This record gives sequence, structure tokens and C-alpha cells, in this order.
Amino acid sequence: MSDGSGFPGFHSHSYDQDYACPLFRVASFSDSGDEQENHVPSPQVRSHSTSRTASSKAVTPSRFSPSVSRPSMKKMQQVIDEKSMEEEEMELMKEKYAKLLLGEDMSGSGKGVCTAVAISNSITNLYATVFGTCHRLEPLSPEKRSMWNREMDCLLSICEYIVEFSPTVQTMPDGSTHDVMATSPRSDILVNLPALEKLETMLLGILDSFHKPEFWYEDKRNQSFNESKKSFQRSEDKWWLPEPCVPDSGLSDCMHRELQQKRDQASQIHKMAMEINSSILSEMQVPLSYLETLPKSGRAGVGDAIYRYMSSGDQFSPEHLLNFLNLSSEHEALEIADRVEAAMYVWRRKAGTTHVVSKWENVTELNADGDKNLILASRARSLLLCLKQRFPGLSQTTLDTSKIQYNKDIGQAILESYSRVLESLAHNIVSWIDGILIADENARKGHKTRMQKQVFSQISPQR
Repeated sequence: MSDGSGFPGFHSHSYDQDYACPLFRVASFSDSGDEQENHVPSPQVRSHSTSRTASSKAVTPSRFSPSVSRPSMKKMQQVIDEKSMEEEEMELMKEKYAKLLLGEDMSGSGKGVCTAVAISNSITNLYATVFGTCHRLEPLSPEKRSMWNREMDCLLSICEYIVEFSPTVQTMPDGSTHDVMATSPRSDILVNLPALEKLETMLLGILDSFHKPEFWYEDKRNQSFNESKKSFQRSEDKWWLPEPCVPDSGLSDCMHRELQQKRDQASQIHKMAMEINSSILSEMQVPLSYLETLPKSGRAGVGDAIYRYMSSGDQFSPEHLLNFLNLSSEHEALEIADRVEAAMYVWRRKAGTTHVVSKWENVTELNADGDKNLILASRARSLLLCLKQRFPGLSQTTLDTSKIQYNKDIGQAILESYSRVLESLAHNIVSWIDGILIADENARKGHKTRMQKQVFSQISPQR
């Protein structure tokens, strides 16, 4: 497993190798429905998006007309170009759906991944294509927004056909009643999908709000050595990212308050997306291949030091345990998370031999009935939650990647991948705002120092 992915919460593994070169690299989906004429771009709202191309009803001027103006010729050429672009997009859409149905196996021999994994990959790769090169706090370009809206519209439309049946009584026109099976959206999709769409709208709204900011960006690679020393100092492992710049006196108080409000909003969205993602992953079935690799005992999995801390005393504080471990990098945090999660399932398996538990998330120390395995499993889960909150950009654990890889539920695959990419986008927005706030703080300190020196030079006695 490699943790070198550029996207928080993502892991490179066998079914999704390269975010920079997505398997489904397509410029766009063409919209469904009436797309033959009167195409007007509306990338703001997916559910009301219309076609993009211009009207094809342009009247061709007669070849025998005395003169054909230059604007008319340009208009004709524009209509021809738009028609060819529409045909090209249709071919790309056919290719994309073919790859989706083949499970990414171009040989057609049936050795491709299942549909759930293929859809999860397509959402992940679409996010990498649209947002993978975004490193600035600014609105999305119209082309990228249009691509994101159209393709997500097509991928999320699958949820409209994932339903559950329930018995109901239907009254006929003659007054008689009949027992029929009515359909309704599946409960997890009905609850989570509208919430995720709302979070997406809020995140894109945050980016749209910075169309005329007081800050700007400069490419560090184009700066000279002296200029780079004066700019905001960024960690050397991210030298390729653009540097946020602010005026010499810093940002205005209004802009500073707006940035802080947007940061708090994006942070809350990140927590909500992470919570939805965790709940979907917890509902996924644990693969048998993962269970076969579990250690024989939970103590052997977490190590003696962590086990003694978790098993001693009635009061357990995951924050104190993390402070004791003093994790300095996300790599170390991910290693601890893998070990704790494996031990948690060992303790759950042992507790399952004596207790019938319908939902492990509802098990706490208060209702563990003194069972040591139940208590340890509950403490391990609280430690994992605390670890993910302390490291919001933590990559997926081994169990999470195994669940996604072997999952066959299409509804869960869509909700998991959708919440994961929104979690990543929210984390990036928080990071971008933090970079601007740090640059503003440095500028304010420099301006204050310069003002103090100026005042001191004025009141100092002249020699």
C-alpha cells in the first residue's frame, strides 16, 4: 500500500492506480433528453442543467446573395464547430459507458471488476480530473464545472433505480382494494444522497465566493532565490504549489472575517462528509480475505504498551493515549490505525461468541456488561475516531480499502465514493484558507514592525 497520494483520504491500490491518468478520461457526458437544439449552458445546478451547444437552427445564407458578411461566416463556422464537438462528446460518452459495462476490462473476457467498483473508480477519477490540479482558492472554470455536473448527474442517476419494495393497499376506481408492492428509494440512499448533494453545493459555493479576492497566487517555480525568501515559507515537500500572497499591510478586516467564516464552514462540511463516509463503510461487509489476516490476539496486534493503557483502569481517554504515542506523521498514524482496527475486530469476534450484537456502533462501555472484549472493542473504536479527527487528511486504512475493493453493493459504492471526494475537497479548502491566513498574519506582523521602526525614527533625537 502506498500513501503517496496527493488527495487526503485516498489510497493507491490495485483497483485505482493513478489519479492523474484516470481510467475514464472523458471530456464530458452529453446531457440526456432534448439535446438536439437550443442548447444553453447552465453549469450552476446539476438537476436543472441543460445542453451546452448553441442552436442548430441557424439559417444558412444563400450562396447567390450579393454579399455574405464576415460575422455571418463566423457564425456559420461556430455552428459547424459546435456540431462536431457534440458528435465528439457523444462518441466519448459511448466509450465511457462501454468501459463501465465491461468493468474496465477492454478484452471483453469478463475479467473486469464488478460494477460497484467500476462506478466507485469513475467517481474517484472524475474528482481527480476536475479538482486534482486545483491548488488555489478560486471558482472552478466553466469547463471543469460543466464536466463535473454532467458526469456526476449521470453517475448519481443510478440511485434513482435502487429501490426497496414495501406492501401497500391500492384503492381502485370502483372502490375495491388490492394489496400491491410499492417502490421507494432505499433508506440509506434516501437519507445520505440529498445530504451529500447539499454539502457539494455548499463547497462549490465557498469557491464561487472568492471571485474577486484581495489575495493572489504566485508560482514559486518562477521566482528568483531572493523573492522566494521573502514570500510565505511553505514546507519543502510542497514546493510545486503556488504561493498565496497578500498586500503588504495584510488583508482587510472584512476579508479576514470572511475567510475565517468560510474556513469554519468548510471544516464542518468536512466533519459531516467524514461521518457519512464512516457510516457507509461500517455498513459494508468485511471481506473474508481481511479476516484471514487478523492476528491471533488483540494484544499482539496493538502491542504491549497500547494494550496496557487500553485495558487498565475504568477511565479511558483516547486523547491521552495519542499524546503518549506522540505521533509525528500521518504515516505513523496510519500504521497505528491499521493495528488498532485489526485488534478491534479480533475483540469483536471473541465477544461475538458470547453476545449477539446487531450493530457494533451502538456498543459502549456502559452497556458492555463487564465483558472485557466488548470494552476493549469499544475503546478501540473511540481511539480510531479520535485518531481520524486529529489527522483529518489520514489515508484509508487497510480494512477500508479492502471493503471498497470487494464491495458489490452499487448504492454503497456511490455513497462511499461521493462522500470521500467531498471530504477531500473540504479538507483542501480548509488547507487553502489556512495558507492565506498564515500569509496574512506574516504580512500584518511585518507591517506592524515597519510602522514601529518608522515611529521610532521620527521620535529619536537627531544627531
